[in-house]
Amino acid sequence: MRKTLRWLLSLAVLIGTVSTAGAATAAQPDTTGSTTGSSTGAVTGSGLVTDEAADIKDRLLAIPGMSLIEEKPYTGYRYFVLNYTQPVDHRHPSKGTFQQRLTVLHKDVSRPTVFYTSGYGVSTSPGRSEPTRTVDGNQVSLEYRYFTPSRPAPADWTKLDIWQAASDQHRIFKALKPVYDKKWLSTGGSKGGMTATYFERFYPRDMDGVVAYVAPNDVVNKEDSAYDRFFAKVGTEECRTRLNAVQREALVRRTSLEKKYKELAAAEGYTFTTVGSLDRAYEAVVLDYVWAFWQYSLLADCDSIPADAKNATDDEIWTSIDTISGFSFYTDQGLSPYTPYYYQAGTQLGAPTITFPHIEKKYVRYGYQPPRNFVPRDISMKFQPGAMRDVDSWVKHNANHMLFVYGQNDPWGAEQFRLGKGARDSYVFTAPGLNHGANVAALVPEQKALATARILEWAGVAPAAVQADPEKAKPLATYESKLDKRMTERQQLRP
Repeated sequence: MRKTLRWLLSLAVLIGTVSTAGAATAAQPDTTGSTTGSSTGAVTGSGLVTDEAADIKDRLLAIPGMSLIEEKPYTGYRYFVLNYTQPVDHRHPSKGTFQQRLTVLHKDVSRPTVFYTSGYGVSTSPGRSEPTRTVDGNQVSLEYRYFTPSRPAPADWTKLDIWQAASDQHRIFKALKPVYDKKWLSTGGSKGGMTATYFERFYPRDMDGVVAYVAPNDVVNKEDSAYDRFFAKVGTEECRTRLNAVQREALVRRTSLEKKYKELAAAEGYTFTTVGSLDRAYEAVVLDYVWAFWQYSLLADCDSIPADAKNATDDEIWTSIDTISGFSFYTDQGLSPYTPYYYQAGTQLGAPTITFPHIEKKYVRYGYQPPRNFVPRDISMKFQPGAMRDVDSWVKHNANHMLFVYGQNDPWGAEQFRLGKGARDSYVFTAPGLNHGANVAALVPEQKALATARILEWAGVAPAAVQADPEKAKPLATYESKLDKRMTERQQLRP
């Protein structure tokens, strides 16, 4: 699990426009619903503005604990970046609070609302997840606790767990439900898909449906043979052979390529205190290479991999590894933003360990390193093996209105959520040939129509024609390149 580089990943938010102070109070003429320029609503004893004719900003800011960071203009919507006061420990709310960042993409209070999280930080530029476009709704996007700036100070890391995070979502949902009182769906991709699933497990009465994309499900942390079977068959033999050869060659040439790494580190000011040494970081980057390719690339991209690794130049091997894996990641500077993820991987979520049968043992010094190696040593960690077993069992026996979407060539799909006899109106679909960016739009036509129809139905906005014939289902909102463009950030070897 690791890295942050350039393109791809599913579901998300981007390209914003510069906000102005005046935009925070101006009504948006293209937005329907509660958009009047001033508040005329009554204020309840709890501070909530209840009149639906009130300006949406006033209604949001009347929620106790909610504060405005900024409003950014976007035609057809109101877009707010907000802070919400959360308890550090939901079991003991009196023991301190922190400010959790969220955004609201407001369409209309008469529309359904989608609750989105990446499981990491939150983008502060307007964007729609696929379900938001499908139902033509509002979107609330939440930053995961302990990702900066949504981190208590000082940070009690024992309060970073899946129940506390689900309780963050529950509390925000309860606060916003009086404003957005139509149907709600939760969604997210990768760790965000995991987050949406955990939220449903702990608070199954909150959401009307769940759309979880490419969500890993590591039930038994020490049993990872599914990943080895995946890498033995994924793609084509020719592509696997190219990738394996480049990865092996990078370890054979460790001495000469680590010299380049030292030069890069000196030039960029990189340090390696957390992982322990440049040598450990180098091997971690190289061992990520094959996984990272399949997570973010397609079979057609194999043409970009050196065909004859043994006779390739050092620069060719370096460039291929750096482009796909990224030598900046296992530095202190690269790891620091992802400390919360590695902490969770090493305490509850689990992390994959794979073998490298194409590389002689003499070339592999450390193997796949555990999450403990990527978290500063002053943060204590203890793994809880029952956490994922509990969620997996709950999904199998209790899933209701849940849709899981995976990519055929995505390594994270090797261990996925599965449904049991107790599941109701729930589905697991796989997009052929797709990677970690798989979505409903990439499913085969029959599954795409069914998934879209169920999302519309769960949100309470399925047209009569779709109710009569699910094959007629399609997104209610038209595609907008800026609003619906996928994230440009890669989150490599982390879900």
